[in-house]
Amino acid sequence: MFRLSKISYHLSYFVLAALVITGCAKAETSAEKIELTISAAASLTDALKEIQTNYENKNKSIKINFNFGASGALQQQIEQGAPADLFFSAATKNMKALVDKQLIDSAQQKNLLVNELVAVVPADGKVSVQKAEDLNNDAIKHLAVGEPQTVPAGSYAKEALTNVKLWDTLQAKIVQGKDVRQVLTYVESGNAEAGFVYKTDALTSKSVKVAFSVDPKTYTPIQYPAGIVKATKHSKETLDFFTYLQSKDAQDVFVKYGFTIPQ
Repeated sequence: MFRLSKISYHLSYFVLAALVITGCAKAETSAEKIELTISAAASLTDALKEIQTNYENKNKSIKINFNFGASGALQQQIEQGAPADLFFSAATKNMKALVDKQLIDSAQQKNLLVNELVAVVPADGKVSVQKAEDLNNDAIKHLAVGEPQTVPAGSYAKEALTNVKLWDTLQAKIVQGKDVRQVLTYVESGNAEAGFVYKTDALTSKSVKVAFSVDPKTYTPIQYPAGIVKATKHSKETLDFFTYLQSKDAQDVFVKYGFTIPQ
């Protein structure tokens, strides 16, 4: 009996020791994970999530956290001290504002992508919309547009409609979205008969179809700059991810989702 108890005691000791060692190893592994916060335009959601998977598979010590939203809102968050390691905007003006306020180093930011503005309608929509003037049709009761002050897609849409003398005319129909994905949702759900989004957003949805591509001469070129926030506590890791976003692997993903790489 005594001998069995002694054996049981030793077995228990070794099991306990193994559990402690395993626990320590897990804790150490967890502690070694560096988390990066990326504040990115909502239109980048699908592409960046795929890039995240690819990157984390190759960099086991890194965990990427995304804060998706309207570029203007993200800019304001960074200005107010919200934690962010890298900012990926859908408009150069939002990046410039942070560079001007010395929150991002101009040498650590770069235009990585180009996009296009399109008008979308529900995939099963019955209203014929082939050009901007068709939005005057009485059957178009709600036109979804991103809030121009904070949503770049909304700013581009306002600029384009203003240049073709339609912005004021369509005011009564306009429903504003907090970001371009909300605009897309309005059209998908039928709460708006038409809306302005990026080509890349239109490609993500089977519930909408492109009614027409907006004349690129009527709005500012859509460029997506990314930049490292000076307040980052993980400069090296953020630079590595910033560099990876410019790699062929990442660019192939962006192109897959409809973005164009600037030459």
